[in-house]
Amino acid sequence: MLINLLEKVGGKVIYSLEINGQVVLLFIETLFHLRRKPSAKHIVYQMAHLGVDSLPIVLLTLLFTGMVFTVQSAHEFIKYGAQSSVGGVIAVSMGRELAPVLTGVVAAGRVGAAITAEIGSMKVTEQIDALRVMATNPIAYLVVPRFIACICMLPLLVVFGDIIGLVGGYLVATLYAGISSFTFMHSIKIFAGINDVTGGLIKAMFFGAIISIIGCHKGLTTTEGAEGVGKATTSSVVTSMILIFISNYFLSLILYR
Repeated sequence: MLINLLEKVGGKVIYSLEINGQVVLLFIETLFHLRRKPSAKHIVYQMAHLGVDSLPIVLLTLLFTGMVFTVQSAHEFIKYGAQSSVGGVIAVSMGRELAPVLTGVVAAGRVGAAITAEIGSMKVTEQIDALRVMATNPIAYLVVPRFIACICMLPLLVVFGDIIGLVGGYLVATLYAGISSFTFMHSIKIFAGINDVTGGLIKAMFFGAIISIIGCHKGLTTTEGAEGVGKATTSSVVTSMILIFISNYFLSLILYR
């Protein structure tokens, strides 16, 4: 019984290490192919497909996040006479954590799933093997454009998320909590700094890299036909979200000491 248990645990550990090694090798190979000039046409298409098409859901998510965060905090600040800090607290929270993390989660659900499903479908229908037969490297053709698109578009989505989140917070603070426009805006000038925004953008670049690499890896290793595509897509989303939350902690330690 003990031997069987140890065999199962050891098998799980070896399998996890194997998967981690494959992801690292894929990332290294992707960076290697960045040295060669990737197709600008493919990159622009992926930026539109993965980034621009995700903008509405990101804006909707961050708008109501800013609004509900203000609803929960404004009256508590007013109760203790700290209403002059509401705008700054919302701006700092949006810039540092809420906008990059929620944008990363939304992108993991939409972009990561789309990448995995697309590449996974190509894998099970042997289109990737056909690329190799035509002397086209699948990493350079499929992974690199999506990698570049994700690390470029996620920071842009975060910028729009920061703005719309502050707009939502401003509307609730002024119309619902009775805080003046001047007090709200002046608080942002006092408490928020450029580092609060740039730190969130750096996080977004890392999240974009995670989403693209995990999504492509799950797609390239898809098996078992259509059912396998579904399993790979689910695994891609879950893995990306977990890695986003883990990396967010360590990035916060580094960026906001």
